[in-house]
Parts: sequence; C-alpha cells; structure tokens
Amino acid sequence: MQSSKWKVIIADDEQIIREGIREVIDWPTLGMEVVAEAEDGEEALELAIHHKSDVMLVDLNMPIMNGLTLIQELRRQLPEIRIVIVTGHDEFNYAQQAVHFGVDEYILKPAYPAQLTEVLHRIKHQLEQSYEQEKLMEHASRQIRKNIPLLRERFCNEWIEDALSKQEVQEQLRFLHLPNTPPSIFGIIRWPEIDLGQSVRPERERQLMLFAIENIAEEIISPYTTVLFRDPLGFICVVVWDTTDITLFTSIELSVNQYLKLQVIANAEPIDCGLDGVAAAYRKARGGVYKEASISPLVRRARQYLRDHYEDPMLSLDGTAKAIGVSSVYLSRLFKQELGISFVTLLTQIRISKSAQLLNATTRSIADIAGAVGYDSQHYFSTIFKKTVGVSPIRYRKGEPFEEE
Repeated sequence: MQSSKWKVIIADDEQIIREGIREVIDWPTLGMEVVAEAEDGEEALELAIHHKSDVMLVDLNMPIMNGLTLIQELRRQLPEIRIVIVTGHDEFNYAQQAVHFGVDEYILKPAYPAQLTEVLHRIKHQLEQSYEQEKLMEHASRQIRKNIPLLRERFCNEWIEDALSKQEVQEQLRFLHLPNTPPSIFGIIRWPEIDLGQSVRPERERQLMLFAIENIAEEIISPYTTVLFRDPLGFICVVVWDTTDITLFTSIELSVNQYLKLQVIANAEPIDCGLDGVAAAYRKARGGVYKEASISPLVRRARQYLRDHYEDPMLSLDGTAKAIGVSSVYLSRLFKQELGISFVTLLTQIRISKSAQLLNATTRSIADIAGAVGYDSQHYFSTIFKKTVGVSPIRYRKGEPFEEE
C-alpha cells in the first residue's frame, strides 16, 4: 500500500453538495484526502491535472464544461483516475452514457453516507490493487533490465543453433530491445591458448584475460548495435548490426596483441538470408577460426610482421620475406594456400582496420591518418578505404550510411 493518501477532488456546481460530501465521509479511514473542490468542469480538469488526483466525484450538470466532456478529457489526460458520478434523477440516462467513457461508479442524489462510503471503499480497494500490481511490474522490469545481458546470451545461443522460429526471433529481439532488422555481420574471437588446452595460467587469470579481450572487442565495435556473448565452445561471439565492415575484427586481433600481448584469432562473416541466416553465418565464422589452427608458424610470423610494421609505406612482400628468411615467391604461395588471400590484400585489411580505429577514436586529419597507416597519398588511401569499407573515410567518421553496391 502506498505511504501517502489517495487524492480526491469533488466537482459539483452546488456548494452545499460539495460540503455535504466532504463532511459526511470519514476520509482518513479510507486512506483518502480531499485535495480540492471545483464548481465547474473546466476548473475540475485543471485541479485534477495539477494535483495528479486519484479519484474524482463529479456531477454531470455543471457550467462551462459539462460532466460528460470533463470525463472524456480526464480519460485522455489522466487515464488512471477513478471517476464516480454523483447525479440527480433527471440525469440518470446521461449517467448511463458516461459509463461508456470508463466511469467506475455512479450514485443517484441524494448520496447517502453509507452508500458513498461503500463505493469509495471499493474504489480504494481497486487503487490499492493497481498500486501493488504496478509495484510488481516495476520490480519485474528492474529484474529484466538487470538480467538483459544474460537473457541476450541465452537467446543468441538458441539463435545460432536454429532452435527458434522466425516469429520467436522477432519477439525476442523486441523484448530484448534489439533491432528488428537482420544483423549484418557475425564474428567469432578465439583464444587458442584456452580452447586447445595449452594454457598454464590459473583459472582466475584465464577468465580475467577473456574479460579483457571482451572489453577490447566491445570498445572497437561500440559505434554499432551489437550483442557479445560466449557460445557453448567458449568462443567469444559478436552479432553486429548497421555495418558490413568486417575489418573491425582484424582491429580486434591487432588491439588484443598490442595491449594484452595475446594472440587471438578473429573471423567475421556477412549474414545472408536475413534473420534466418544467423546460424549459417555462425557456422561459417566458426569454421574460419578453426581453419586458423592449420596455418603454419611461418605464415603466422609473416602476418605478425605486417601487424607490427603496417605503418611503413615501404613495407613489401620482398621485405617481409627477407625479414622472416624465405623467398618472396614461396611466401606469396603460402599466403594464397593458407589464408586464401594475397599479401597485398592482408596488408590492406590491416591498414584499413587500423585507420578505422583512428577515425572513430581521434580527431586526426584524414591525411595524418593515411600517413600513420602507411599511405603516402591521401587520395589513394581514401580510394582504398572506400573500396574496402563501403564509404569514404569522411563519411565513415560521420557515421553516415553505407552505400548500396
């Protein structure tokens, strides 16, 4: 039950009626308080809104604004207010019409104290029930908000297993305050040290490292609507809306290596076929990170060399091959065989992902960022960026929509 009293307004054009109602009712026993009286409908409406009253006792025959119009306005502006009509015999048919506008009770004049008390007691009981129900709903809502991350994780794990119908997915998206449009990217981040059983770290340290990896990932993908969760295999999964820029996940690899000195494998796949395509994209992304396990130490060294030296405009296949002690022809062939992309494509992905981070996190000029990621020409950098990401660096920084192909 609420701590303060229920606020009542008496609206009748006859002062003697208003005084009579006020004097014959034991308001404190009902947990009620008469906060105002009104002699016309317009005044009654203003007072009800001002006091945010809970109950109004209203006569239908009043000047300026009649009772029926007042009731309609009350229902529009204070939909929760309880309305009791106190009317004369001549207005009884009129009162029956008012019932259609959501009147709670009506009483014929003269209103006897026992009858009026009985009606107000019912109103009080209804108010208390509504108040308790509202409190329960608020509590449930707080609990749901508190558990939204857990509920989203559970939903996404069902989604990637194709365990939900399209309608169930749409309902869950609405319930969990996620876009009802299909996501565009599914990414997976894998820390091989954990899932291959190679870690010699204590469990507490392993969990802290995973938490740190998730924090870095969340910071990089923060400009977009996302859900980050762990699948049954312990992989960090990310569902992304609003962008098709898969180089975000290269940025995650780079940042984890830079700040945590850990090697993680990140792979992202576009989501096709709308809401029904999430499970397929998950399986494809998972296959991609498993494929990384077959990559030779030589290619890993070469890839890491690119990540460490991408800002050098003179970085080349020949220079990289020389640095790791193999021929450029052999290294080029390994890149194609094991990564499925060329040296130049990988270097471009690394440079563009780093430039995207700088565009999001700094106010540095486009020319400055181009130089920082190894491009001598701003124009060439902008051309490559647009070709890779889908928009120019300026539009990317502004968060403007990606252009249709």
